[in-house]
Amino acid sequence: MFTRTLAAIGLAALLAAPLDAKTIINSERANFAIEIVAEGLKNPWGMAFLPDGSVLVSERAGNLRLVSTEGKVSSALKGLPELYAAGQGGLLDVAIDPDYANNGRIYFSYSEPSRDGKTNSTAVASARIKGDRLTDVTRIFSQQPKVKSSAHFGSRLVFARDGTLFITLGDRYSHKDDAQTLDNHHGKVVRINTDGSVPADNPFVNSKGALPEIWSYGHRNMQGATIHPQTGALWSGEHGAQGGDEINIDVGGVNYGWPVITYGENYGGGKIGEGFKKEGMAAPIYYWLPSLATAGLTFYTGDQFPDWQGDMFVASLKAQTLSRLDIEGERVLHEERLLKNELGKRLRHVVQGPDGYLYLLTDDPNGAIVRLVPAD
Repeated sequence: MFTRTLAAIGLAALLAAPLDAKTIINSERANFAIEIVAEGLKNPWGMAFLPDGSVLVSERAGNLRLVSTEGKVSSALKGLPELYAAGQGGLLDVAIDPDYANNGRIYFSYSEPSRDGKTNSTAVASARIKGDRLTDVTRIFSQQPKVKSSAHFGSRLVFARDGTLFITLGDRYSHKDDAQTLDNHHGKVVRINTDGSVPADNPFVNSKGALPEIWSYGHRNMQGATIHPQTGALWSGEHGAQGGDEINIDVGGVNYGWPVITYGENYGGGKIGEGFKKEGMAAPIYYWLPSLATAGLTFYTGDQFPDWQGDMFVASLKAQTLSRLDIEGERVLHEERLLKNELGKRLRHVVQGPDGYLYLLTDDPNGAIVRLVPAD
């Protein structure tokens, strides 16, 4: 891909830096530099690599674009469904079907308005790309019930090893108590087949009064999810309330406690729930006080940074940092925070590219795709 090297503090200055300038960043386990892959994206939210090396990128305002291997950003693809683009809502995550080579299908999550426009919820659709537009657009999931809210939509899309699709969903902020009941999709992870049907082995398929799509519950607002490269387990990250951002190993049928147990507190102060632990509810394997505003996350498995293999990387919005978590089994042994001084931007997502580099999205009206490359 065409790149420019970042060489000053703050992305605006970095974008203007000379092409031959280079700043080497020394971290605990690897030295690296930052390169611009593409720029001029409006608050990008999700990205996924296509087999030809191009990148599918969503912009929260409601545009889906392709970034070529030369770094050229396409015009917005036509054919998206109507969406609610306000507050935290809009076009959210994107994912590529594991069998894309045969079926050509992509998936995207978005904030779906009701027919009268008064309420909304998170929805997921699949489609194919043909030229400059989407074709065969099919909604495969819609969070229920729709409510009047502009916050806490989730959502990350992650394919399990068996081909089923995990969708992380927010509690919609004003409906946090719904996260503890199984008759709605608020504050849940759901698991579906790619046609929208329910897998027969979902944990609540035979539970009276429970929505069969539900995989786990008791969540607040999950904007990070990934599959562990060895175990195949779902790991998720979610925003806490003024503290208490979490990393969880997301097991089917488990209650993760929100809003009964949390390390966060009410905005402006004040206790939420009953404390940090409660029987029958899973505590996080890692949490942050104060909050980082965690977003996308991924495990690193590439060859470009051998000493990072097996580590988890977590993008953050408020803290404007990329956290590297040293993972051993199901424990976080150590955290290192990267890029706050060198980049100084809200980070929405992090993915590993097919070339073994780490790619980041900056959440900004003039957002960019940047990548981390090794440096001696």
